[in-house]
Amino acid sequence: MSQNHLTLAFPLKTPSDTKVLTDHFSPMMPALFEAEDAIGTVHYSRFTVLSDKTFLFVADFDGEFGQLMLNLAKLAGPLFDTIFAHVDKPPPTPVADNAEAFVEWAAEHLLHPLTVFTAYSGVTAREIKALAADAAVESATQQLPFLVILPTRSRLAFIELQLLLRTMHSKVQRDLAAVGTPHFAQFVSLEDNQVGFFTVYDGSFDKYIADFTKNIGEVFDLIFKFTKDPPPSPCRRHLQEFIDFAASANRAPIGFYQAYPGLSVQDIHALVADREAGDKR
Repeated sequence: MSQNHLTLAFPLKTPSDTKVLTDHFSPMMPALFEAEDAIGTVHYSRFTVLSDKTFLFVADFDGEFGQLMLNLAKLAGPLFDTIFAHVDKPPPTPVADNAEAFVEWAAEHLLHPLTVFTAYSGVTAREIKALAADAAVESATQQLPFLVILPTRSRLAFIELQLLLRTMHSKVQRDLAAVGTPHFAQFVSLEDNQVGFFTVYDGSFDKYIADFTKNIGEVFDLIFKFTKDPPPSPCRRHLQEFIDFAASANRAPIGFYQAYPGLSVQDIHALVADREAGDKR
């Protein structure tokens, strides 16, 4: 089953809807997590506020987009009903009774990634959980989301950066793999000539950024040529400035779902390697 990534944009009616929505949204997260556990195909998900006009849902999952949306409509419909009360031109509600219309609306508001990364391609969330349970692996690593918004200098810079990221797909894959701690990552085009970098990683923020600059710093040095008010380059020589920039550009997640909390990228690699070795015996 293939792994996929989604960034879904909810256009809000008014700027005030952002605060009203976020104030009432966090208490609904346990119900969403329970639904995603039941669905079984979601690796990670999180909501965040992009701006006073847009709310985002970001997820990494197995299988088809349409099937995931149908399952979410069935099992987490009330949560999306709450969102749509604040959305401009929403689909019919309640979502649970209008699942196909919800899927069509979501497909029209899906932001397609420029490039994506996965640390363990082809392994499903269910398989990872099962392998960890069979091996009695103790979960000890903190997993964290990173939701960075990069404003570009102009419309032309935005277009050039999109082209750059598409052409650098292979290098981005190699460099993120070399970091060793990102689980999933995607670059996504956003409103107002911005690009989002959304990832889930292991360990502390400062260590992640230090490893990041060492292994994929060259990519971000190129990205910063198109970015408004970037940190000094090369970023590996200006680590603290890059840490400060990343911290200020990072958006707070709302409701971070983890299918297998505590398992590091290296834990998962070891579990998959042990399974493959066992299959050969």
